Amino acid sequence: MRHSEFHRSHRIGWLRAAVLGANDGIVSTASLVIGVASANASHEAILLTGVAGLVSGAMSMAAGEYVSVSSQADTEAADIARETEELATQPEHELEELTGIYISRGLTADLAKKVAMQLTAHNALAAHARDELGIIEAMNARPVQAALASASTFALGALLPLLVVLLNPTSLVMCVALMSLVFLAFLGGLAAKAGGAGILKGLLRVTFWGALAMLATAGVGSLFGVVAT
Repeated sequence: MRHSEFHRSHRIGWLRAAVLGANDGIVSTASLVIGVASANASHEAILLTGVAGLVSGAMSMAAGEYVSVSSQADTEAADIARETEELATQPEHELEELTGIYISRGLTADLAKKVAMQLTAHNALAAHARDELGIIEAMNARPVQAALASASTFALGALLPLLVVLLNPTSLVMCVALMSLVFLAFLGGLAAKAGGAGILKGLLRVTFWGALAMLATAGVGSLFGVVAT
């Protein structure tokens, strides 16, 4: 009977990008709105600032994720290419290298040699990619996936404080701050649950930094406040 287990490691790539995007969307847009509102700007100016922040932030997140993850993918591809060449030109050395890796992980020399030989016969490149380079399929860099996840979740996160601005033009600073903290708490709990971590811990760490960012921008807005016309 085949035994199957559920693991969360395959979620690392998209989960990191999605949580980062949504968190940034909520925090940056809410902070912009609160900062401008604290400076006594008009409701139209506040809304325009939020929309501009949504568009520019989503594009920035997409570009940043694509470039950074592409760099990771390029590094992985270069390592794989080098390993492919070494397997073709120095097979005995690569077999000894793989054997040494398994010995360092606790296998006896004889067993490590047998395991290395069998894995080399089955798929030498896959064995070296996994056990020597630490590259596994579940964690491979996917630039387009990361860029789309970051941009879309940023936009969704940024929409939440903007909806508060649209629906409640009065007491704007307090309403945006409170609702954004609620959104952040929900996001932190959801991300923690998806990743298998403690929900309370995930909730608290997200809301803390979000509150700090909004407090800082509110202070800046009050300091450089203008009189609304």
